[in-house]
Amino acid sequence: MYNVALVTEEKCVAKKGCRLCIMYCPEANTLDLNSERMVAEVVINRCKGCELCMVVCDAAKHNAIAMVAVGADGKLLDRAGEAAELGQAYQG
Repeated sequence: MYNVALVTEEKCVAKKGCRLCIMYCPEANTLDLNSERMVAEVVINRCKGCELCMVVCDAAKHNAIAMVAVGADGKLLDRAGEAAELGQAYQG
């Protein structure tokens, strides 16, 4: 089990120009703008759970991103998993 970012669409202000989470995500093509709904979207199978997107979103006072646990089958779980230290997911 590991954590991935999940965007709450109702709180996301990408339609107002905020793209902080997309800009700061260190993993290419993991956070993208859904141009139809104008919200940030996470590609679950690419997210490493580093929490950087959540940190910048919280710093901007939007609080639109939460970390959610993913099971071994790749499906989102109802509870949060054990959080990794920043950058831990990138270690060999």
